[in-house]
Amino acid sequence: MRARIYQPARTAMSSGTAKTHIWLLEFDQQSAREVDPLMGWTSSSDTQTQVKLRFETKEEAVEYARSHGIDAVIQEPQKRSANIRAGGYGENFATARRGSWTH
Repeated sequence: MRARIYQPARTAMSSGTAKTHIWLLEFDQQSAREVDPLMGWTSSSDTQTQVKLRFETKEEAVEYARSHGIDAVIQEPQKRSANIRAGGYGENFATARRGSWTH
């Protein structure tokens, strides 16, 4: 069984970092998906792809995979620094603003 261990990225609809501090162990797909001829739904006989295990740290996920004989590939997260301005958003509307506010 192959799996990958990774930290999920933040959602595209949010600038927050909620749910990005956990580590996930997700199994790779072992069999191809098939199209049902009657309904047109895609299905697979492989139920392991539906399993996502959550861990607090990367070391816990690696230890779990090693102890259960799972061949895991670790994907390190690509961290980026936060873009925090000194005054923040409220500085746009400050009465003591130095420059004139124009469009």
